[in-house]
Amino acid sequence: MPSYLNKIESPQDVKKLSIDELNILATEIRQTLIERITVTGGHMGPNLGMVEASIALHYVFDSPKDKFVFDVSHQCYTHKILTGRKDGFTNPEHYFSYSGYTNPNESNHDIFMIGHTATSISLAVGLAKARDLKGENENIIAIIGDGSMSGGEAFEGLNNAAMLNSNMIVLFNDNEMSIAENYGGMYNNFSLLRKTNGEAKCNFFKSFGFDYYYVEDGNDLKQLIPVLQEVKDTVHPTVVHIHTEKGKGHEFSEVNKELGHYVLPSGFDMSGMESYDSLTANFLLEKMKKDPTVIAISPATAGQTGLSPDFRKKAGNQYIDVGIAEELAAPLPQD
Repeated sequence: MPSYLNKIESPQDVKKLSIDELNILATEIRQTLIERITVTGGHMGPNLGMVEASIALHYVFDSPKDKFVFDVSHQCYTHKILTGRKDGFTNPEHYFSYSGYTNPNESNHDIFMIGHTATSISLAVGLAKARDLKGENENIIAIIGDGSMSGGEAFEGLNNAAMLNSNMIVLFNDNEMSIAENYGGMYNNFSLLRKTNGEAKCNFFKSFGFDYYYVEDGNDLKQLIPVLQEVKDTVHPTVVHIHTEKGKGHEFSEVNKELGHYVLPSGFDMSGMESYDSLTANFLLEKMKKDPTVIAISPATAGQTGLSPDFRKKAGNQYIDVGIAEELAAPLPQD
């Protein structure tokens, strides 16, 4: 079987392939990511779920003229592979040559240096306003998912993007997860939209005034590409809601979506080891047993601070997840 990945040096090479060849490319990229992340550690689940969407974006749009703004950017590995940084994923000698996040110092296909969440829509609004003032016409695409919609900055970005009378596309990667489970009322509507194939009358995005498109299988290039072609060069704020599988192609990450969000390098096993996180979690549980007013609050990053699924089960309603909203989780100062 020919290797299509070997032929990819830029997004222009992606555009030369047929749909069948793009599917083979997706398989090759997915296997490459699994092999590389297993060795180096990194964001396994988010990147595997975005393989096809990243290919489709570069197939349809014209980066770097058209600008992709990745939220958090922990799902940008396929984007990097397709934009001249393939050696960082195929050659072990260069595994650490590139950042795990977007970085304009690496490539003009990376618009911002990003490592935090709920920022992409607001950043894209700024790009769109600057484009309009200059009388230019490139597509601006904000890519957001993994629970980031529950961040206040994402809401503020949506609120402002909806007022544009020009091109602004939000690609909402809905994999039904944050790092852990999603929290927040908006996710009830996203669930309804999935169940109704995007046809529900109650639509969070339409309520702002966005044009809205739904793709049931966001890991299917045959479904993705026609929708992206339809919204390319739109003159209205538009949301493309794609339903994807987090960790697709990696059995552990498919089954254990929270633990598979970020994996440690092979041979690095912390199970059973005491850490500041585990000591803190155990201390909190003891306090909770004695005092029902003691609570633990997390902004969607529970596992990263030792608040494991087992901890959350034991804590019950003394554990609160506010979604990816640190400002809401921050305690008020006490007198």
